[in-house]
Amino acid sequence: MGLKCGIIGITNSGKTTLFNCMSNTKAQVTNFAFSTGKSNIGICNVPDQRLFEIDKIVKADKLIPATVEIVDIPGLTKGASQGEGIGNSFLADIRQCDALIHVLRCFEDPNLPHVDGSINPVRDIETVDLELQIKDLEQIERKIQKVEKAAKAGDKDAKYALEVLHKYQQHLENFENIRTLDTNKAEQEVVADMMLLTAKKCMYVCNVDDKSALTGNQYSDQVKEYLKNKKDVEMLVIAGKLEADIAELDAEDQVLFLEDVGLKEPGVNKLLRAAYQLLNLISFFTIGGKENRAWTITYGMSAPQAAGVIHSDLERGFIRAEVIKYDDLIKYGSELKCKESGKLAVEGKNYIVEDGDILHIRFNI
Repeated sequence: MGLKCGIIGITNSGKTTLFNCMSNTKAQVTNFAFSTGKSNIGICNVPDQRLFEIDKIVKADKLIPATVEIVDIPGLTKGASQGEGIGNSFLADIRQCDALIHVLRCFEDPNLPHVDGSINPVRDIETVDLELQIKDLEQIERKIQKVEKAAKAGDKDAKYALEVLHKYQQHLENFENIRTLDTNKAEQEVVADMMLLTAKKCMYVCNVDDKSALTGNQYSDQVKEYLKNKKDVEMLVIAGKLEADIAELDAEDQVLFLEDVGLKEPGVNKLLRAAYQLLNLISFFTIGGKENRAWTITYGMSAPQAAGVIHSDLERGFIRAEVIKYDDLIKYGSELKCKESGKLAVEGKNYIVEDGDILHIRFNI
């Protein structure tokens, strides 16, 4: 789909440890700030129990899960917007992401010093936010300079753009993120080409010590309190070091280990599903024969567009989609029984694919 979720945070917050748990691409973990100057990119499988339940009913040679692209971006510090640390490189990588996972250090470790000398995740949120706000404000002010002349000359479009830009400017000057600004589609189009950093959707991950994996700790409680009045903000509590131990085990040993520590599944599974949702992605399935597969599409895609994700020929020659809902397949136990019960729908080009749809695409080219 080409959509990426970036992992950001203060240096030594545990970002890379979590990235390594999610991805087959392993990145180096160190105890030193600014030890890397480049981002790591991984294609991560999205855990989806539905694929295994489908395979119990309709067998295939292999199962292929949906995937999401995760980018581990080097750690940030105060002054990044002015080039401190790896500064501008960090911010440029964020700009290329579609949504953000902000990892917050909520654990103590004398062998892993905090760049600011103490553990304070709320301060860390404000530090990162400020650096992104400064960079966005610089962009807005540059664009204001560009459109002011045209606005003064009487260009109506430029006048409107200037009004919108001043609205964004004032919001940033009040130390607020653009994602919290009430805007309409026309206003968003004025700044769309700027890919503003603080406009991106963001979720927060409190990286806690092992013993706090289930309940959180005083630091994650501080984050929860800080976020409680903010709309549409998700927060997860994950013990990164514990997740790293789980990731080293084979499937059978993982089950036993999870039972011992009181977890139903690895925390990174929840994180991957949350990242998938943050990017506004859903899955549909194609089943039978060589593979049962989950395909990734953006919410709101039509059946022909979904077919195009499988192959461009299917979109070009699309005739119809035969659709069975996942819940119906599980309930009736076979595709044939779904059809006999009237649970197989024939849909045309205007059908909007829903999460969990099982599709058979009919096409002709």
